[in-house]
Amino acid sequence: MGVTESPVRDPRRWWMLVVLCLSVLLVTVDNTIVNVALPTLSSELDASTSGLQWIVDAYTLVFASLLLLAGHLGDRFGRLRTLQVGLLLFGLTSLLAALAGSTGELVAGRAAMGVAAALIYPATLGLLTNIFTDARERATAIGIWAGVSGLAVAIGPVSGGVLLEHFGWNSVFLINLPIVVLALIAGRLLLSESKDPHAGGFDRLGAFGSVAFVATLVGTLIEAPNHGWTSGFTLTGFAAAAVLLIAFVGWEARHPHPLLDVRLFTNPRFSAASGAITAAFFALFGFIFLITQYFQAVEGWGPLRAGLATLPFALVTGVLSPVAILLMKRLGTTVVVTAGMALMSAGFYLASTATLNSSYWGTIISSMVLMAAGLALSTGPATDAIIGALPKEKAGVGSAVNDTTREVGGTLGVAVLGSVLSSFYASSVQDSLSGLGIGGESAAIAKESVMAGVAMAGQLPAELAGPAADAVKQGFLDGLQAGSLIAAATAAVGAVAVAFLLPARHREETPAEKDQQLTSA
Repeated sequence: MGVTESPVRDPRRWWMLVVLCLSVLLVTVDNTIVNVALPTLSSELDASTSGLQWIVDAYTLVFASLLLLAGHLGDRFGRLRTLQVGLLLFGLTSLLAALAGSTGELVAGRAAMGVAAALIYPATLGLLTNIFTDARERATAIGIWAGVSGLAVAIGPVSGGVLLEHFGWNSVFLINLPIVVLALIAGRLLLSESKDPHAGGFDRLGAFGSVAFVATLVGTLIEAPNHGWTSGFTLTGFAAAAVLLIAFVGWEARHPHPLLDVRLFTNPRFSAASGAITAAFFALFGFIFLITQYFQAVEGWGPLRAGLATLPFALVTGVLSPVAILLMKRLGTTVVVTAGMALMSAGFYLASTATLNSSYWGTIISSMVLMAAGLALSTGPATDAIIGALPKEKAGVGSAVNDTTREVGGTLGVAVLGSVLSSFYASSVQDSLSGLGIGGESAAIAKESVMAGVAMAGQLPAELAGPAADAVKQGFLDGLQAGSLIAAATAAVGAVAVAFLLPARHREETPAEKDQQLTSA
């Protein structure tokens, strides 16, 4: 019997992880940094609620749509090369967004940033998988990587609040430039190239299909409140998305070199873990979109205080992410991820009970701590399950699937919960203002967004200003409560699905299966 050689471990591997995490932090912070600037953008760029959704989702929509393609490009042409190109492009497009003078220009800039982010994100996890060849070390590294992604949920609003307190809204994009330079230099000095030596052909139609499906679905969701949920536009959009999904899956199942091997989803660890991450980020990103506006519109806080109010996310996620990996190694993936999803569901449900008189140090902070703890317990172990289900030469595709589940989930979360907010808010404000005898142009302005409503109320006569402001805030709160309940239900369904479908550990191959794989190769 031969002696199995231990894989060579690069002594600089933990410094390499720092570089990868810096790149991850750059693109994931931009998922949430703009949220705290939404009230400012609503005022300065005259953006409606739909416009604000597009400012947030233009980035995540393009990001999510291109991840599978970007992961394939990294496997094919080199993950380090893809990462460096993505970083350079991210710096240039951040400058483009900072120079925007209208909602449309900012949406275009954010979309361009999404292209760059798609090149960066899967490359980091693909490189990580090839740097950490020991399974236990890799699990720890993935836990840290996932923890950084979770930290960004809070770091974005906090850093955005600090910048808005002292500079203009465009500073939230300009801050990316020095970080890009640092990540480029450090990556060139420390990281080594890796790619799939058997990448195969390029699936052009699959790439088009994946982009078309995600774009059609999310675009329909964002515009549904404006056209009506049962309008021809909305129903046609959902039908088109369904057809595109069916066509994409059918094509990928038959293609010899698919962009996404849909047979991977027959692996229960891969599919159940992917579903858990989608559900977690659907609920979380949607809630962050709502709560950052709540702090400023309902509580009346400035951007800095609103950003600092999300700090419990960072603290709890940062502390518990390494703990989640330790628990996973001891208890298995199923128990830890199920517990995480259940905690998230409890947090969202608690948030749905908030009223105009709720205290931040009571209902709000308690709900956010539960969400953050659940996120930490869910994402690291689920990511390890996805990556561990694939051979390391397919690290780019595996990381792209993991990243796609996050971004598609988050994008849909902002689209769905934002649309629910918009529908509930517009209906509630219309009824309440009508009861106060306020109609016409004033009511039309108030229905556009909560910040527009608060500004409109402030211009009314004294006897109407207070009741109108309360009506606007209550309308927003109605939307927040409904959105939080949807988030809670999504996380609860995810918890049940994980409990029944996600195996606790990777299935070890038998010697016969390994021999068969070697023979077929």
